[in-house]
Amino acid sequence: MIGLIKPLQQLRRRTSLGWLQLSHDKGRMVVAVAGIAFADVLMFMQLGFQNALYTSNTRLHQTLQTDLVLIHPQARNLINLSSFSRRRLYQAMNVPGVKSAEPLYVKIANWKNPETRRETSLMVVGFNPNHPAFALPEVNQNLSAIKLPDTVLFDRASRGDYQGTIAQIDRGKAVKAEVERRTINVSGLFTVGASFAADGILMTSDQNYLRLFPRQNAASVNAGLIQLQPGADPVEVQQVLKAYLPPDVKVLTKQEFIDFEKNYWAKNTAIGFVFNLGVAMGFVVGVIIVYQVLSTDVSDHMGEYATFKAMGYRNVYLLGIVFEEALILSLLGFLPGVGVSFGLYSLTRKATNLPLYMTLLRAVIVLLLNVIMCTISGAIATRKLQAADPADMF
Repeated sequence: MIGLIKPLQQLRRRTSLGWLQLSHDKGRMVVAVAGIAFADVLMFMQLGFQNALYTSNTRLHQTLQTDLVLIHPQARNLINLSSFSRRRLYQAMNVPGVKSAEPLYVKIANWKNPETRRETSLMVVGFNPNHPAFALPEVNQNLSAIKLPDTVLFDRASRGDYQGTIAQIDRGKAVKAEVERRTINVSGLFTVGASFAADGILMTSDQNYLRLFPRQNAASVNAGLIQLQPGADPVEVQQVLKAYLPPDVKVLTKQEFIDFEKNYWAKNTAIGFVFNLGVAMGFVVGVIIVYQVLSTDVSDHMGEYATFKAMGYRNVYLLGIVFEEALILSLLGFLPGVGVSFGLYSLTRKATNLPLYMTLLRAVIVLLLNVIMCTISGAIATRKLQAADPADMF
């Protein structure tokens, strides 16, 4: 501990040449800070959209009241599940440890906004109301309602203008709407939220679902929700089901079903790649901006650096000045970057109903990327510094 005191005292007494050089030309410093802030905002927005992509498309998965999920091997994601024989659910009931196996139906449908009469895409979810499929209190309180013919529940967090519709339903009045050219009654509300796949969700009974989509074979289902007996091990039952059921179904745990959805958007769609590319572009833009600032600064003070060398200072000391400038720029650029991103997150969240929030982890990640970005720029800029020669003074 005593050995650290002397170096810290020397560091405290040391003149901050990096800060003096940056603050000497305030206009250049402001431009540099603005450029770094722009790069940070770009990275914040891309990372935020990427997280919103995964979160919005798995919110419904998170609310499922199930231990295991059966899907078709060719299923791609929640709205492209394909279908398999309902017989697999009855077969699953024969496996020890299985308490229930219920069907789940999911499909994107054309919905006509009751207020604007404009068509949009909503996700229609059908399930057996005698066996609640979701841990959503508002849905479970209206299970008896969706047993009525052509009756659905509406997601109040859907993207679009639905203030009047929501207010009317809150007053206890059903709203008539149109789905797939069929008139339905919206008698209740719940909250999940819009996603990149759909502007909102409608929930109804399995029987009403089959009425909305008459081409859906009643002997086929999109997914199977398997609940286990208390004390049963999901992994053990999963292995037994895999061995017992034919290969025309896959058996996933709930977490694997969530990961299945995330992997689809991350690896099988262009949108996941675009967000990663956006982060990389922001990083590269920041490197270029900081390099230009530091390189110009080194060139402008090449005579001073040569004088330092003539006085006996080593390259390590001079390189430290440049890296000090890079670190100062990274911190100064990060603060306005995170502030602007907070505002853009709020604006985007209100406009799109996507779950776009600033998190401490994301702020730390961007800060680290910011420091690395400026360090790389400093390392490139120091190549000129090493060419400083006292002989250039004469």
